[in-house]
Amino acid sequence: MKALHNLLEKIKPQFEKGGRLEKFYRTFEAFETFLFVGGNVTKRGSHIRDAIDMKRTMFHVVIALMPVMLFGMWNVGYQHYNAIGLEVDLIDQFLFGLIRVLPLIVVSYASGLAVEFIFATIRDHEVNEGFLVSGLLIPLVIPVTTPLWMVALATIFAVIIGKEVFGGTGMNILNPALLARAFLFFAYPSYLSGEVWIYTQVQEGQALVDGFSGATPLALLASGELQYLPSAMEMFLGNIPGSIGETSTVAVLLGALVLVATGVGSLRIMLTVVAGGLFTGLLFNLFATNPFMEIPAYYHLILGGFAFGAVFMATDPVTASQTGTGKYIYGFLIGVITVLIRVVNPAYPEGMMLAILFMNVFAPLIDHYVVQANAKRRLRRLKNAQVKLS
Repeated sequence: MKALHNLLEKIKPQFEKGGRLEKFYRTFEAFETFLFVGGNVTKRGSHIRDAIDMKRTMFHVVIALMPVMLFGMWNVGYQHYNAIGLEVDLIDQFLFGLIRVLPLIVVSYASGLAVEFIFATIRDHEVNEGFLVSGLLIPLVIPVTTPLWMVALATIFAVIIGKEVFGGTGMNILNPALLARAFLFFAYPSYLSGEVWIYTQVQEGQALVDGFSGATPLALLASGELQYLPSAMEMFLGNIPGSIGETSTVAVLLGALVLVATGVGSLRIMLTVVAGGLFTGLLFNLFATNPFMEIPAYYHLILGGFAFGAVFMATDPVTASQTGTGKYIYGFLIGVITVLIRVVNPAYPEGMMLAILFMNVFAPLIDHYVVQANAKRRLRRLKNAQVKLS
């Protein structure tokens, strides 16, 4: 590592002001600060120093995503071999999934970081670490069969429209990863319509299967085919068709433990999203006029991307509510709206994406009214104290 550090120090003058590669200084700085802690220190004034910064925050989220990603890779291989009727061991299943998922992750990072570097060069500002998380989230919320060019297009759209037009990391009002999924859903709905095509192949000249459409549990409910619905345990464990990172509630819970333990994810938002989903599910159970109303309320928590969205998407510190009370309101409404969309509009069974994007827009408004309510309450308390003293 010392040799690498010395190499960077040797070529650094070429990128600094007056150097031949001055215009690419921000790109060089991004790689340098990714590999080593920056040497910049404050010179004046008093400052609060903490061990946590954006880089460490993003690193914690990436660590929390590891169980979801690894399980998703295994599940891709499991679904493939299950479809063609072959029994192989866990390693073969995982390796197959790794080969299929890794290109999606590479394309997501390559296309997104390219846009980040271009904007950083044009604006002459630092390349923030926010995309370290978004670049991994985007592949996890889409089916494994999504073409690579679509992944690149959606990622570029999300970075430009979701982040850079608002000023970059920390200024965006919409979750970039969900914006990428929304772009794909509305631009290419056949790829995210609830049918997950499981990759298959011809073995030794015998066509084992030419293509398999595995309907997700949400798609089965939307079509009223309750008899084919997986058991609650299967949906909880996650060995079912679906987007790469959204099927396993167990893996999501492991990630939630990491986020809560490190203080990165908001437990208030996670719990209130669950509370909102359960409340609305129980309310609809009283009427039960369609399959979505008939299922137990807790099914909504293990169906589709509910758990994944509650833990990794709704808790985004940039796009979520910032006030304590606002987080309760924000999370609860996400849970309510998710189940409401699923039940009222079976043509679009997965409501988590739209619910979070919708509440992203209203999060600043929620915080505004929470702050105003607190200010009015304090003014009333002050006036009452003045009256008693007089």
